[in-house]
Amino acid sequence: MVERHRIFRVTVIAVLLSILPAASATALRPQSSGRNLSPQSTVLSPESLSEPHLANIRQLTAGGKNAEAYFSHDGRKLIFQSTNNWTTGESATWPLSSDEQLGCYQIYVMDLELGRTRLVSTGVGGTTCGYFFPGDRRVLYSSTHLAGLHCPPKPKREGRYRWALDDYDIFSVRVDGQQIQRLTTTKGYDAEATVSPDGKTVVFTSVRDGDLDIYTMHLDGTHVQRLTHEIGYDGGAFFSPDNRRIVYRASYPRDPAEIEQYKSLLARNLVEPSQLEIFVMNADGTDKRQVTANGASNFAPFFHPDGRHIIFSSNVDGRGRSFHLYLIRDDGSRLERVTFSGTFNSFPMFSPDGKQLVWVSDRSATKPGEFNLFLADWIP
Repeated sequence: MVERHRIFRVTVIAVLLSILPAASATALRPQSSGRNLSPQSTVLSPESLSEPHLANIRQLTAGGKNAEAYFSHDGRKLIFQSTNNWTTGESATWPLSSDEQLGCYQIYVMDLELGRTRLVSTGVGGTTCGYFFPGDRRVLYSSTHLAGLHCPPKPKREGRYRWALDDYDIFSVRVDGQQIQRLTTTKGYDAEATVSPDGKTVVFTSVRDGDLDIYTMHLDGTHVQRLTHEIGYDGGAFFSPDNRRIVYRASYPRDPAEIEQYKSLLARNLVEPSQLEIFVMNADGTDKRQVTANGASNFAPFFHPDGRHIIFSSNVDGRGRSFHLYLIRDDGSRLERVTFSGTFNSFPMFSPDGKQLVWVSDRSATKPGEFNLFLADWIP
């Protein structure tokens, strides 16, 4: 039973670790959602009184797989990834809804005030991990389009779910999709990139030195520095509001057999994370501290604007049955569950002023495998 739950944890977490390419994709065409609803018309109720931190919950998308939504610095827009072909123009209004499915994720920017969305990635290859630069005129994301126009193939199932480390590079582009600039040029996986609040530094995960480690670089891709050196996966990094610390997730093999298995898979550009814990370190890689130690799958951490709390997703309650959002102090104390509705809640981000929370959930899903974006007012 323990082994079954462990396998289930890996399978579910892999679904929305944003690295789920499929068979093929073609260039995108303009696609209307077919609906004309304002953001205010889709307010949902929290799950009775069990979600006291959430109010005025709004569903922003409807159908398909939508993930990793992150606020612009002015709090008026979201960048997100989706397998749906929403639009290349400004005709789609939300809740975004489309029956046309792409083979893999593309990156979009949603205007929360106007209810419009725009494609910002190239529309070919696989993409992941969009994020705004300060000023909100440019964004970054990772893409495989230089390696091929089709979605990267899925790895062969051999028991447990294995996550493919495809040949992603990190790119910068204007919010209208123009003036694309390549920031990484090393062969292999460069992804999971975010930007410091002061706009000076990009933090990302790369396999360039033979392991999955966290690095920083300047906005133009220069001055690359490696921050982690432990054997295992380090990724999903975000800066603290004061730019001084980084929160991230990590999975480390625990004995010689696991180390050998990890290295064997890595040589085949695969990773099979099981337990994931949350860590915090200084922005230069020093003073690493473990925040969670529950043996579950803990991921998608993000700092609250107060710099003292971290919100993240975990299956610590139920051990594989469902993932929910939790709030914890940065010293690992005062763990509090935030969500109770649905079976998958993850990729949370606070608005810059701390008044709103955006996240991904399967609540209100109409079919299995559907994940949508939700926005709520945050009640301290």
